Amino acid sequence: QVQLVESGGGSVQAGGSLRLSCAASGKTYSAYCMGWFRQAPGKEREGVASLRVGGQITYYADSVKGRFTISQDNAKNTLYLQMNSLKPEDTAMYYCAAGRFRVWGVCSTDTGDFYSWGQGTQVTVSS
Repeated sequence: QVQLVESGGGSVQAGGSLRLSCAASGKTYSAYCMGWFRQAPGKEREGVASLRVGGQITYYADSVKGRFTISQDNAKNTLYLQMNSLKPEDTAMYYCAAGRFRVWGVCSTDTGDFYSWGQGTQVTVSS
């Protein structure tokens, strides 16, 4: 299993920025994909961004393309999500997750492809 701990959430005004971090430990070698997901009150958890561990390919939900950037520091076993131009609709609990390929070599932002989850960090964007 992979253990994941998120940090960096907080409250920010619309147009502001935040950077989320996710520290991974345990069997990190078993994860082929890492991703960020979010869940707002009363809504289903949705994929935000993902990447192939050790690779350069990234995947983004349409709602965050051009505003959010997912990245990784393999030496530190840490995943990041840089969030710029934040909007009130970005308000949610954000979760880091580790998962498998959708098909060989390809990651997704589908919750069903991820099996280890962090406890979440809250992001609140005010208008």
